[in-house]
Amino acid sequence: MSSEEAELELHLVQDVQLTEVMRIRVTTLQQKNEKPQDGEKLLQDNEFVFRLDFSHQHGLRFQNWKVILDQPGKATIIGTSQHWTPDLTNLMRRQLLDPVGVFWKKPDAPDVVDCNEADALEFGERLVELAKIRKVMYFLVAFSDGLEPAHLKCSVIFKI
Repeated sequence: MSSEEAELELHLVQDVQLTEVMRIRVTTLQQKNEKPQDGEKLLQDNEFVFRLDFSHQHGLRFQNWKVILDQPGKATIIGTSQHWTPDLTNLMRRQLLDPVGVFWKKPDAPDVVDCNEADALEFGERLVELAKIRKVMYFLVAFSDGLEPAHLKCSVIFKI
């Protein structure tokens, strides 16, 4: 039996269907001239739903984020604290995790993706705790400065 630890890379995958459900919620409220519930988080035009499926739930240790941006811009990754299903329940602001992962690429440094390392580390460590209690985690990813979902490739590396 080897004493070496294995690496596990889990990819964030865009959830087009849940994004669409959340956009329908915004449209429905506008059409009916209704207000969102107190504390409800409505999806903004630059936000998209992504998911992370945990193939392992125990014995994970956060290693690092692997973020590739195809062009300059910023992606803000916001985790949700509950097993959230927007087709059944509305997303509430209290379900959004702090800190968030902010990753950006500057036009003058096209090969470098920067982040606030302390926040990214803490965010990654929170994922380990959440993996123990659920198999899927949802994220809101907000894109700015010209980025779109097609420009992001993101995964989380764990040691197992």
